[in-house]
Amino acid sequence: MTPKKLFSLFAFAEAVTWTLLIAGMILKYTGVTEVGVRIGGSIHGFVFLAYCVVTVLVGTSQRWKLGRTLLGLVSAVVPYATIPFEINANKAGVLDGDWELPHNRQARNWFERLCGWAITHPFLAVLVGFVGVAILFTVLLILGPPIPQN
Repeated sequence: MTPKKLFSLFAFAEAVTWTLLIAGMILKYTGVTEVGVRIGGSIHGFVFLAYCVVTVLVGTSQRWKLGRTLLGLVSAVVPYATIPFEINANKAGVLDGDWELPHNRQARNWFERLCGWAITHPFLAVLVGFVGVAILFTVLLILGPPIPQN
């Protein structure tokens, strides 16, 4: 999968999950049900994190300037902003071509080596990511909420 296809897929998915979350919030705050926020929020949270990872991978591999990468990350916070960001990135040509890391250039530091490894081993990278998130989530559950509940 090319950087363009991967990024476009996640930019679109992130916008779609905003719709799920907003619909769930409407249902909650109109007194219908809170289930929509739990479901939509969970899906949106997962896709939000995945979009952020994809943005960093594509940005690092394709040598985006730091400002563009940060703007890509911030676009996930604003509902539907990933779509205009993706259109702009497409027009700028920063999504064109094949993966630069590790195929067309050598990594300059440990982070680029990590990104290059993830690009060449996507299934293993996803598995390691899931295990890491599961461990972090478990630790956070054990620690409890940041504000004590009465």
